[in-house]
Amino acid sequence: MLKIGGYLVVLCSVLGGFMLSGGQLAALWHPFEILIIGGAAFGAFMVANNMTTIKKVFAKAPVILFSHRFGKAFYLDVLGVLYEVLNKSRREGMMSIEADIEEPAESPIFSKYPAILKDKHMTEFICDYLRIMSTGNMAPHELEALFDVEISSLTEELEGPSHAVTRIADGLPAFGIVAAVLGIVITMSILGDADSTMIGQKVATALVGTFLGIWAAYGFVGPFAAAMEHEAHEEANTYEAIKMCLVASAQGLPPALAVEFGRKALLPEHRPSFLELEESVKGR
Repeated sequence: MLKIGGYLVVLCSVLGGFMLSGGQLAALWHPFEILIIGGAAFGAFMVANNMTTIKKVFAKAPVILFSHRFGKAFYLDVLGVLYEVLNKSRREGMMSIEADIEEPAESPIFSKYPAILKDKHMTEFICDYLRIMSTGNMAPHELEALFDVEISSLTEELEGPSHAVTRIADGLPAFGIVAAVLGIVITMSILGDADSTMIGQKVATALVGTFLGIWAAYGFVGPFAAAMEHEAHEEANTYEAIKMCLVASAQGLPPALAVEFGRKALLPEHRPSFLELEESVKGR
């Protein structure tokens, strides 16, 4: 809801200041200007990106605006499921977790963590590397190298939607100028037949196009792209924490110490403390 509050501040500050200065909101309502700017921006967005990226942008919009997944509770779930799986494999052998990683939805361990199961990609990521650890003789440094390669490509994929929206935000002021130029063209075409009042209205309409393009870019679309980039960074950091846990376990460290390595890899803002992690694991 913080994002919605921020957008309301942008709206109230700009429109409120305009009205307090003597302006009328009706003077800013020009649907054809909005059509030119919005339609051109959306068309450019479609040309510049594939369907997968477009779907991801629209799928992330409600998540960015109304929730924040990467908090302390989610991190405790990630570290908790890793601790339980690693603890079971240490006590009963790596083959004991085969059923858990092959069918995580049916696993009594993963079932305790619905937030992790809901993220199918993260669940598959964890299970894939546990499968590699249980079936192969890969050295810890080889496992870490494999992690690095995948996380690098994964980070690029996660940041793709934010980069796509950033490019549209960069182009919106230019589309606003396009709308303004078209308005001036219309104004010039009626110079000989219109009075000064009508000419003034046409020029004002053209200027509104410039205003809308700049306002949309820096007040709405640009901040939304920045929020998407921040979310992608937090998600990539979570994968780094998973990597640290599993590599530490592959090096022979006990589960309690392995998840501590993962905890230390998390961003400090929402990182659980050592005691919070210990209490969460024991509580489970």
